[in-house]
Amino acid sequence: MAQSTAHRRLLQEYRALTNNPPDGITAGPVTEDDLLHWEALIQGPEGTPFEGGVFPAELRFPKDYPLAPPSMRFLADVWHPNVYPSGLVCISILHPPGDDPNHYEHASERWSPIQSVEKILISVMSMLAEPNDESPANVEAAKMWRERRGEYEQKHASERWSPIQSVEKILISVMSMLAEPNDESPANVEAAKMWRERRGEYEQKVRDGVRRMLGL
Repeated sequence: MAQSTAHRRLLQEYRALTNNPPDGITAGPVTEDDLLHWEALIQGPEGTPFEGGVFPAELRFPKDYPLAPPSMRFLADVWHPNVYPSGLVCISILHPPGDDPNHYEHASERWSPIQSVEKILISVMSMLAEPNDESPANVEAAKMWRERRGEYEQKHASERWSPIQSVEKILISVMSMLAEPNDESPANVEAAKMWRERRGEYEQKVRDGVRRMLGL
């Protein structure tokens, strides 16, 4: 079957990102079977309240990509003026070309086929460092950022790792993860696929691994 323009373009972009990834960013298809659904990890920019955090996200591409932009959604809670409570990211580069009803964006800032996944992710990193509060997706976050900057920064700092978090809490979290994996942003794509689609095979594979570990 002939590849679509979207698939050819996304495969090209994936290879470029793999060979020369931007600092603080990793991205690629969730599965080999669906190039229109990507996952990404974005490191919080240094010198910002997000520093030290790693934020998983997903991108969904339309079939007519790159004529139309993808959508991007954070899979973790991100309190930010340009992120909806659902995690959906709202920045100019993700807006389709055409008239701007709010009259605050330049046409050059919006999506065009010369843009790329790399440019999107770099723009999102810049957005984390410097929010645009002119047309916020999260009004409360924008208000806090404008009027109570210290509280805004402290809110993010309190949600990151700190020495007061104990090893016990970490181990309890890992135990919960073993019992109930999060397959929305997998580190091991094949394991996630097996867990979703062939649960019995997944459980047997885990049991076999435990037996080998115990020398049984």
